Amino acid sequence: MESNHKQPNLEVRVKNIIEVDGLKFKDLNNSGKLEPYKDWRLSPKERAENLVSLMNIDEKVGMMLINTRQMGLTQKDKSKTSHDGVLDEGIVEKGETIFALEKVYGTTHTIENMHLRHFILRDNWSPAQMAEWVNMMNELCEGTRLGIPCLIASNSRNENTEFIFGMNDAAGIFSTWPGTLGLAAAAKGDIKDGGDASLISQFAEIAHDEWDAVGIRKGYMYMADTATDPRWQRTYGTFGEDPEFISDAIGRIIDGFQGETVGKHSIAMTTKHFPGGGARENGFDPHYAEGKWNLYPTPGSLEKYHLPPFQAAVNHGTSSIMPYYSIPSIKKSTVQEFEGEDIPFEEVGFTFNHYFINHILRERLGFKGYVNSDSGVTSKMCWGVEDKSEAERFAKAVNAGTDLVADTNDITNLKKAIENGWISEKRINEANVRLLTEMFALGLFDDRTYVSPEKATSVVKNPANWEAAYEAHKKSVTVLKNSNQTLPLTAEKLGGKKVYVEVFHKEPERAAAYTEKARQECQELGQFTLTDNHEEADIAILFLSPKSGAYFNATPGLLELEICEDKTETALDGSTYQETTLSGMDHLKEVADSVHVRGGKVIMSVNVILPWILGNVEPLADVLIAGYDTYYKAQYEVMAGNFRPVGVLPLTLPASDAVIAVDENGDCASRNDVPGYDKDQYMTEGMTYAYQDRDGNVYKLGHGLTY
Repeated sequence: MESNHKQPNLEVRVKNIIEVDGLKFKDLNNSGKLEPYKDWRLSPKERAENLVSLMNIDEKVGMMLINTRQMGLTQKDKSKTSHDGVLDEGIVEKGETIFALEKVYGTTHTIENMHLRHFILRDNWSPAQMAEWVNMMNELCEGTRLGIPCLIASNSRNENTEFIFGMNDAAGIFSTWPGTLGLAAAAKGDIKDGGDASLISQFAEIAHDEWDAVGIRKGYMYMADTATDPRWQRTYGTFGEDPEFISDAIGRIIDGFQGETVGKHSIAMTTKHFPGGGARENGFDPHYAEGKWNLYPTPGSLEKYHLPPFQAAVNHGTSSIMPYYSIPSIKKSTVQEFEGEDIPFEEVGFTFNHYFINHILRERLGFKGYVNSDSGVTSKMCWGVEDKSEAERFAKAVNAGTDLVADTNDITNLKKAIENGWISEKRINEANVRLLTEMFALGLFDDRTYVSPEKATSVVKNPANWEAAYEAHKKSVTVLKNSNQTLPLTAEKLGGKKVYVEVFHKEPERAAAYTEKARQECQELGQFTLTDNHEEADIAILFLSPKSGAYFNATPGLLELEICEDKTETALDGSTYQETTLSGMDHLKEVADSVHVRGGKVIMSVNVILPWILGNVEPLADVLIAGYDTYYKAQYEVMAGNFRPVGVLPLTLPASDAVIAVDENGDCASRNDVPGYDKDQYMTEGMTYAYQDRDGNVYKLGHGLTY
């Protein structure tokens, strides 16, 4: 065989190396022969096809599931660990935690006997510790019959945010950037300044190096969803509401993490949530039954606003795509078309939706990779197929085109579906070839099985990465209002004036801890004279971190977007309840008033993780800033004039409760499936969607002041 390939540097820990034609290969099944799957000279697909022909049904079933796997360091009972505490061997009974939808077994049993090879890491230990864990997982895999390695996936790890399971499982270990909306605000600001979105490319390239060094080779990210329903709790994980910008950003993300094609140093991307999760029914999310519908009341909205970012993901070769849990609603939608053809809506979740996966995603968009379901689709979030057994749900998902089922180790029901003849062997083999092709392309069978913990430490510690991230924080700061040129607070304007800093949060104890942090960072900057007493302050800098709703549970009524405390709401069942998105509202007003009475200035920064309605706070402020999980220090730098503001709004902020009011039929005053910048064409006459402040600034997509 003619070889154009360079001998890879192979490392084995359990099996042997064999020599053929003067070249070295891993003898992963101890046969002493060179089967095609061991031959690094062949294409990933050829190797995958050969390996699938050697696998038994149990190995194929295990390959099609991905489950959360914790590290031994996280296991509190050290007697339930192995390999010097690196691997977790604890057993979790079914239903004991949100992860245990089935009984969870120890790592060794899961790899050796259940044959799982895809794992989600949510733990957040040091780079070296994560690298050691990845190595030990693969050493265990190497010792199995065919020596098939494992692939570790993770949600985003490079954004500064509060912990939210399933979205922001880990933060602060890798270089820490603003939230996704902050990346969008910064990059869109650069574009407005005459540049481009290369900040997103830089982010992806730096994050790629860190992930690659640690051995996490698969990213469950990013969200290509266009945010159109303002009450959708997951808005903060999107790149905003502009489909053209989102498409550009997603392409850059894939190029930066994956490269042009999936190769030995790629982080394989899973772009989510096809065909776009933004078209919610009044904000309710399909993590719970109340939010299981995707609504398309506007002709052409699916094709115009929601599908373009997924076309971009496909064009840039995303390795896999994750469909959303939701069901397309026939009753609440008008007929949607794609490329001139009507789309038939089957009322089942997109993971089970044959037309969307095969016809739109594969045939029309041209997707070549594999389909990775969202977590829990065969148990909890099985919308549209609730009446079927778990084995039937597996059959429905796999036959619709789903290749990898997420956050489950339910080998029993997948195998049952196959044994009952509900899924063909041909389809199981097709899924396995797709999954293994990615693993071969990533070099996991050859010279990328093991990583260096020392290198992981040094790559992640690289100060240049952290400096680039900090620069993005500064760029994300968006000045919405700047009455009478209050900013920048130059030395001349400050002239010995006293500055009071406080952070407000939904949870008072967090507010206290964050206030301490914000004051400390202000002191570090060394440009402001601080006071702890707002009654003697000339300037108040107030950071607002409102929160609304929960990721896994519906609110009794509609999600609250007003910044409010103890507001009386009406639940969907007609009863009333109190809602708070920010604690200490009376105190906030008291601080602002006391500073204003003395002729002072109030600078307010709102953390935009949702499109907040600002009517209760904006009139209290001389300056209003939007941050997006942006560092306090970066915001001070903009306030002080050390950095010229460039950030712009990545989405439109609604004017009032009235513009998102929902009538007795469940219809919203503004269209759920249309982005904020376009909602006005569908509003009742005389109503405008975007918020307008006291100075006449309109808080729509792209708004941001500078000086």
